[in-house]
Amino acid sequence: MLIYTEITPNPHSLKFVVPPETPLLDRGTWELTAPTPYDPPLVQALWAIPGVQALFFTRGFLTVTRTENTAWQELIPKVKEVLRTYLPAGPLTNPNAPTTSTAEGVEKQIQQIIEEYIRPGIAMDGGDVEYVGFADGVVRLRLQGSCSGCPSSLFTLKAGIEALLTRMVPEVKAVEAE
Repeated sequence: MLIYTEITPNPHSLKFVVPPETPLLDRGTWELTAPTPYDPPLVQALWAIPGVQALFFTRGFLTVTRTENTAWQELIPKVKEVLRTYLPAGPLTNPNAPTTSTAEGVEKQIQQIIEEYIRPGIAMDGGDVEYVGFADGVVRLRLQGSCSGCPSSLFTLKAGIEALLTRMVPEVKAVEAE
């Protein structure tokens, strides 16, 4: 199974891309920042690798965030081996699968822009953005995956996402991260 890595703007995160015929996750995205006793075997095996700090799953890739003192040359082969071992069993079931949105009006417009324009670009960098809410002209978002703690995340949020949303939706005045 061919699994390749891609760098992300976050020097502590690396994207592991899996073949389309072996998805990692059944749907949505799933971010984990600490192990739990309920984690499936694939997740437990990844947490068992020294230096793994956070995991971010999508259907097509896994973003691994490492601790400060861990080298990528130590982690990459171990992560790939875990993926090769567990992926043939099928995709993980996302316990946080998104529900169907009932948003209307401006909120629906914001969510559509996020889905169509913003999420694909952020996914290319190993991350994702989750819509949290909209009130008083302010869109609240949660950055995930390699975007969490990335030195470029403020630039992405303000120069990228905020600039696009304020241009396309006049009611939007600002974008803030949770």
